[in-house]
Amino acid sequence: MSPVLIALLIPFLGTALGSAFVFFMRKEMPPLVQKILLGFASGVMVAASVWSLVIPSIEMGSGATAVIPPAIGLLAGFAFLLLIDYVTPHIHPVGGPEGPESRLSRTTKLALAVTIHNFPEGMAVGVAIAGALTADFNMAGALALSLGIAIQNVPEGAIISMPLRAEDNSRLKAFGIGALSGIVEPLGGALVLLLTTSILGIMPYMLAFAAGAMLYVVVEELVPEYSQGEHSNIGTIGFALGFVLMMVLDVVLG
Repeated sequence: MSPVLIALLIPFLGTALGSAFVFFMRKEMPPLVQKILLGFASGVMVAASVWSLVIPSIEMGSGATAVIPPAIGLLAGFAFLLLIDYVTPHIHPVGGPEGPESRLSRTTKLALAVTIHNFPEGMAVGVAIAGALTADFNMAGALALSLGIAIQNVPEGAIISMPLRAEDNSRLKAFGIGALSGIVEPLGGALVLLLTTSILGIMPYMLAFAAGAMLYVVVEELVPEYSQGEHSNIGTIGFALGFVLMMVLDVVLG
């Protein structure tokens, strides 16, 4: 199996593994566990955005103008996810429904919420692979990013499958929906890989675009979810652990 295909599939496998927790756990995940897992996912995504995406985007330029592509890409990534968030009916395990009113079931809206989270992660892997194929990056760095995202996808998979089980879905159905919500990662990664390798000069913009999309998810969704209620410091501890882990992976393997 080629390194490109492995890097594209690893995050999806992380989501599937996390979704499988529904076979071994009770219907509801303890709030403290959910908080630390959300914090951990946030830390991984922020570190990946900085070390694997924004810094390489800046380093591809020269002089004072080197910050222009990253700035444009970051803002575009935020705007893109804001639009997706606004037009897609969804609901998170913590909090009320978001997006336009819809007759979709709560189960479907839960799945859509995680799908929104997973898409920018797939984009990030895709653009990192493109950098290894066309620019002065290396495949080890792309694999490190893919592995880091897969690690934080394990708790995310559990966080979506457990509420689905709590909604009286069967364990198999909860696992299937949770796992399939991660299929957008290899699809999104492949799409971005195709675009980035086809359009000359788009690489620094796409790196920052993926970073902006991931940071939007962290700021808009993950941080508010683990900050609600008591013991929000548990989520902060999870953030620190996730950030350090992703930083180490990127520096050591990248």
